[in-house]
Amino acid sequence: MPSALPDGEAVPADGSLPPSALDGSASRPLGFYLHVPYCATRCGYCDFNTYTATELRGSGGVLASRENYADTLIEEIRLARKVLGDDPRAVETVFVGGGTPTLLPAQDLGRMLAAIREEFGLAEGAEVTTEANPESVDPGYLERLREGGFNRVSFGMQSARQHVLKVLDRTHTPGRPEACVGEARAAGFAHVNLDLIYGTPGESDDDWRASLEAAIAAGPDHVSAYALIVEEGTQLARRIRRGEIPPTDDDVHADRYLMAEEALSGAGFGWYEVSNWATTQAGRCRHNELYWRGADWWGAGPGAHSHVGGVRWWNVKHPGAYAAALAEGRTPGAGRELLSDEDRRVERILLELRLSDGCPLTLLHERGARAAARALTDGLLAPAPYAQGRAVLTLKGRLLADAVVRDLVD
Repeated sequence: MPSALPDGEAVPADGSLPPSALDGSASRPLGFYLHVPYCATRCGYCDFNTYTATELRGSGGVLASRENYADTLIEEIRLARKVLGDDPRAVETVFVGGGTPTLLPAQDLGRMLAAIREEFGLAEGAEVTTEANPESVDPGYLERLREGGFNRVSFGMQSARQHVLKVLDRTHTPGRPEACVGEARAAGFAHVNLDLIYGTPGESDDDWRASLEAAIAAGPDHVSAYALIVEEGTQLARRIRRGEIPPTDDDVHADRYLMAEEALSGAGFGWYEVSNWATTQAGRCRHNELYWRGADWWGAGPGAHSHVGGVRWWNVKHPGAYAAALAEGRTPGAGRELLSDEDRRVERILLELRLSDGCPLTLLHERGARAAARALTDGLLAPAPYAQGRAVLTLKGRLLADAVVRDLVD
């Protein structure tokens, strides 16, 4: 089942923020994340806040239905306008994730985007992305998305091998994600991403190499490659515990990451975050960069998280409870926390160190600075940026990013 929400203080019934949250907001980008919690089936490795029709039956009634979901989420967009008051910022990025957003009609996704445009306005050249499962779209659907204002799409490819997809409980057939890239280009999408997962039990080096080659040949301008993480409570974790399939292997993950870097860099992709590569600056996911750089975003939908000016909050998880709160004129917020200066310093190191331009050394305390000097000696940080006051991971450092971060935040 999806992981639990964190603890936190209560959110005011009207969703209001402390006055300090909007101090200096004009200098920070504003984005929206729209969560669509529906899936046709549950993938064995997934612990996201998602629900199949069977899981929702009898546990939320009409309030939790896909048919009226867009109207419900639009109510939260209107709430966001009330909470943010006269904040003049236009929205720079919109990202629709899930779940499977493309289980909703394209017109519904377009209406959700239109509500943001009406309430806040979209900045010139705003990035508007939706995730999509390959089996849930066709050329006509993609054309309707483009007409609705979307200009970037992210397809869940995961692997080019059928037996790997089967372990992951993915239902699309090999080759379909690659075809989707062509269909998206034909529909007028300027930017297309393919998501890959490496280290699935039973995946060989040749399987992973084939997935990389297929993804590159499809012609996206962005590729994300993530090591498979086995989350407790998932079907995959239960299968591993029962001995049905072997556990994941950190050494295999490292080898597969090196293969990804070699293949993608050789094809003209440059890494800009540990798990993300793009062919151009314009091809980077600006919405994710907004997260990694600590800007402001409003997360609408069940279980969605938001951050504005050092205030972080999260919504109730169940679609029925989420819809009921909005129908009653209440915030769907389940809890929040006010980040201290130290919290924000630590989070900047955690997130910015994963980026290709790294984080300022001035963020480090004395022990962290000593750890950075050791990391430089050990070849985990790049010398030239270090001399200019920045901690930037080398390829070796990227393989050990979590360990480097732990040392630097000390």
